[in-house]
Order: sequence, then C-alpha cells, then structure tokens
Amino acid sequence: MARAASILARSMSLVAGIGLLASCGGGGGGSGGIADGGIRGTGSSVGPVSGFASVFVNGIRFRTDGAVSSDDGISHESQLKKGMILRVDGQWRADGQGEADRLSYDDTFRGPVSGFTGISVTDGTGQFIILGQAVHIDRQTVLRPGAATTLSDGDFVRVSAWPRGDGSYRASFIGAVSGSAASDVELEGLIDDGSLTNDSSEKTFFINGQEVNFHGTAFEGIEESDLQRLLDNRVPVEVEGSVLSGVIEAREIGIGESRRYQRSSLDDIEFAGPISGAVLNRRFAINGLVVIIDDDTGFDDGFGERDLADGLLIQVEGDFQSDGTVLAEEIELREANARVEGAITNESIDPAARTFELGGVLVQVTASTIISADDEDTQRRLEFDDLYLFPGVEVAGIERDDASGRRFLEAVKVEREDDAEDGFELEGRLTAIDCDAGLITVLGVELQVSVNASFEDITCDALQTGDFVEVEYIAQGNGYFAEEVELERDDD
Repeated sequence: MARAASILARSMSLVAGIGLLASCGGGGGGSGGIADGGIRGTGSSVGPVSGFASVFVNGIRFRTDGAVSSDDGISHESQLKKGMILRVDGQWRADGQGEADRLSYDDTFRGPVSGFTGISVTDGTGQFIILGQAVHIDRQTVLRPGAATTLSDGDFVRVSAWPRGDGSYRASFIGAVSGSAASDVELEGLIDDGSLTNDSSEKTFFINGQEVNFHGTAFEGIEESDLQRLLDNRVPVEVEGSVLSGVIEAREIGIGESRRYQRSSLDDIEFAGPISGAVLNRRFAINGLVVIIDDDTGFDDGFGERDLADGLLIQVEGDFQSDGTVLAEEIELREANARVEGAITNESIDPAARTFELGGVLVQVTASTIISADDEDTQRRLEFDDLYLFPGVEVAGIERDDASGRRFLEAVKVEREDDAEDGFELEGRLTAIDCDAGLITVLGVELQVSVNASFEDITCDALQTGDFVEVEYIAQGNGYFAEEVELERDDD
C-alpha cells in the first residue's frame, strides 16, 4: 500500500505542475550552444532508441548488461527496435558515453489498427485508431514493416508514442505483433469524465469511448480506490488485458506514460517529446512534466525560446525541482524541418566524419540519427556502413550551418528506399534567389532553373528568401537543374 501511495503521489506531482503554466511572469530568452554529446548527468534518460552496440538514446551511447525490464515480451536489448521509446537509468558524460544501470521499456498501445488513412506521399503523415485512441504517423515514425502499403485495418501492432496536447498520440515506433501475443492488448489514456462505475456489481470505465471492465483486475503501483483520484487529476492510466465483444477485460491497471518520466532517486533527467499545448510564462508541458526556462537555459544553434510551440519535438536536459517541475539546462530541436531524397553519391561517404552527399546536400549523421529500411527484407540492424549498399534514401533532418557558413542537413532519420527513382527531391528554405540568372539555392545546393522548369502556382519573381519550397531536380554535368519548384505555403 505504501508503494502504491508513493507512485501515485509522484504521478500527481507531474500533473499538478501543469497549473504553474498559468502563473509566474517571465520574458526574454536564454541562448547558447549545446556541447556535443549533451550534459554530464546522473539520473534518467528517456527517448527513442537510435542505435545499438550497447544502446543509443538521446545521443548517448549507454553501455548495458543487455537486460531490459518490461512486461511486453521484451527482456533483452537484442529485442529492441529503433524508434522504441526507452528509459535508461544511469549516468552519462559530455563525451557521449554513458553507463546504464537499468533499461525499461513499455508499449504505449498494443491492439488492432482501424480507420487507417494511408500515408500521404506529400508530407509523409497518416493516422489510425487503436482501441479508440488516435495515433499520428509522420516522417520520423519508424514503421516495421515500413512500407505504408503493408499497414492496414485489422493489423495487430505495438506502438511506442508520445502524448499530444489534443489527447491523441504521436508515434515514434509502430511494429507488427504476431502469434499468441496478438491477443494481448494494451491501452493508455485519460478516463472519460463520468464514466467510472465502481460498485460490487459493475466495475467499468471508458477511455476515449473504449469500455474497460476491471472486475477482478490486478492493480500495479495503485489501488482500485485511486481510480477516481486519477480521473479527477487528469492522470492517464494504462490497461493491459484482452478484448471480449468489444470490451477490454483488464488484467492489470496502472499509471500511464507519465511514469516513464518520473523522478528517480537522482535529479538529472534528459528526455525527448512533443510540446503539449501553449508555452506560457516561460513554462510548457511535455510528456506530463512541466518544463521551466530561465536565462541560463541553453538552446542549440539556430534555435531559441521564440521557436517553442505546441507539437514541436524537442529534447530537454535539466534537473527536477522540489515541486516536481524540470528546470531546463539545455533544449535541442529534434523536429525535422527539411528533407532530401535520391541516391547517395557513394564516393562522398565519410565514415570518420559520418557525412555523405545526396543531390548536392551535405548530410550529417549523429548519434541520434535513426537509420532504417522502408521494408522488412532485412532483420539486421542497419548502421552507417550499410549506406554504401542503399539504392536510395530519404533523409528527414534539421537545417544547420557549420562554422564556415555552409548549410547542411543534420539527419534525424535516414530511410533506405529500394525503389528509388532517377533524380532528386528536396524540401527546405530558399536562401538565395537570382531569377535573372535563373538560380535558386536550397539546403546549400545551387539549382539552375531552366526556362522549361515548372513552377506550381507561383513564378520565380514571386519567391522570397525564407520561403519553404519543394524542388524536383536532376544532376547534369557538374551542376543541378530544377525541373519543378513548388511553394509550400502552409509550412511553419
């Protein structure tokens, strides 16, 4: 009982801090550079797995003993997949190395897909429903199997995801589940207002319209009597069980995703996730935590406090405060804002610098970059050296400038494409325009715009530096020639 009360109290503190968003004044914004490899810390690091040979989380390579704590059929590091959101308790250093004391993994959802919209060829987004909850897919989501055509209604999947401000979830990983495990479901979310019935004859509640029966259910970290408090305090719950006639027969109920981010015995924490709701008075919510910014908070190059917004994927490193909030020491952008697609120039691959060129775009691979395939042909974990064998790739990343001012793309995700077409396609900001000479520059690539080039709903003279454009182009001789230019008006 004491353990249950302790866990519940810590979970309540995560939610209670959200009320602080509307109080306390602020202004201005800190700035500064992020040291490579992050800050020195001892505590917990929570984020998508990006690599192995030990395990990479949030840009840190953690040495492990291989064991994983999970009740979702995963007991060893070898069973983890890139994109799965993992909690690491341990310590990490400024050189990008760390020591893991404990690895913990938990699915956000397991169940059947319904209402799948497909994945847009325009922006890589899609959506489906799982046990009543909406799950969003984007270009940073790792899909196994990865081809959009292989995901369809009725498929039984496991999802590792972040909560969004509107109550839906943003998927970091989606993987197929087969065999006997395909009958064991998992759901998380807020209990619907007014839906909790807890008497001797009926024990039910609803999560976003999905009915849950908890008669005879085991409770993990909480007591049955805590359900009303969780509902009142808007704390998500997690339900595991099986589906019978459309109702989840709960086997176990506990605290939801927020427990991933609970304070350990130490104060340091680093974690990734999308901002949930508005940024007010230098405070915002993310993954159930309230993050505080002060004048000492550092932001990575080209990114600042003014850029923080609802839904933006970021990485936060900081310290827990006495009230359960996190004071951010450093904040890093993890939201891809540019893209390039095509065949890699093999002679440009530099394993030492971990860079390559793709259609003239310099791509930097980091410890946080996820390298994956768009199909299930290989079960082998793909690494940088496999790039030589890729027919084509799509890179989603963040536009950066190096010390000399050269624009490059810091890769968030590199996905192998076996059906790569001729030519290249990129999306990014216009940094230079010379319509008289027929030249535009995007992602550091100077593109010759011929008289035969197609402009979608715009002319060259109407373009401005800073506009976000999509360009289809080819390599010819020593240069690159734009065949189609489209202004992406709605991009942020």
